Amino acid sequence: MPEWLVLTLAMLAACAVVIIVTLVRHRSAPDDEDTSETPDVIEYMTMWIGVVYAIVLGLAIAGVWEGRSAAQDHVQAEAVALHEISERVRVYPADIRDRIREDVNAYVGQVVNTEWKTMNDDGHLTSRGDELFDRIRADVTDYQPRTDFESQAYQPLLDQVTAANTARSARADSMGATMPGVVWFGLLAGAVVTIGMVFALQIRRTARELVLAGLFSALIAFLLFLIWDFDAPYTRGITASSSPFLTLFPHLNG
Repeated sequence: MPEWLVLTLAMLAACAVVIIVTLVRHRSAPDDEDTSETPDVIEYMTMWIGVVYAIVLGLAIAGVWEGRSAAQDHVQAEAVALHEISERVRVYPADIRDRIREDVNAYVGQVVNTEWKTMNDDGHLTSRGDELFDRIRADVTDYQPRTDFESQAYQPLLDQVTAANTARSARADSMGATMPGVVWFGLLAGAVVTIGMVFALQIRRTARELVLAGLFSALIAFLLFLIWDFDAPYTRGITASSSPFLTLFPHLNG
């Protein structure tokens, strides 16, 4: 099911629940119920519950967005390091240079064309990607520089291999959900309490109040969906992109 459809259904369901509960409560209310006034303490509690829950939602959204940004930074760092390896080996002999560049291209092609889909579908890296990266590491570390110029380029190349390996490991660690289950319990329970406090204000069956209550519940449903969507940076909705690889290795695009 497309995620936009899930979001639409969730928002409609939240609106429907609020409206149905309001109508049922209105029918079951006694005839002499006074809805013209609400105790000050209830208004005060409702205000503070809304404020506290808004802060929690804001922190949750900021947290998952930061996680997604960090995931994209890992991709960028890995792509840049691999590009630097491909460029810096130009000082090596032609056969060594071409072999390293071919292995880098093979690894990037594996990441873009195969591993990215595996990350999306199964939530893990591929063993083939590990093999190709190990080949790049072996190509760089096993070569013995023959000139001073090659010796000067050797250590920076090792540093770039280390940077690419670190970024790959960070990419693997960023694939799972970042929000603990207890936080989700608090977010969902807070949504129920916050929306439930609307009924404590003795909402009536007027079109204006029903529309406002429905929009309020739909907004909370949307924000919860947004948190869920950003919670897994490589597998849901607005995911981290492989575009840095394609930007730095345009010949592999397509």
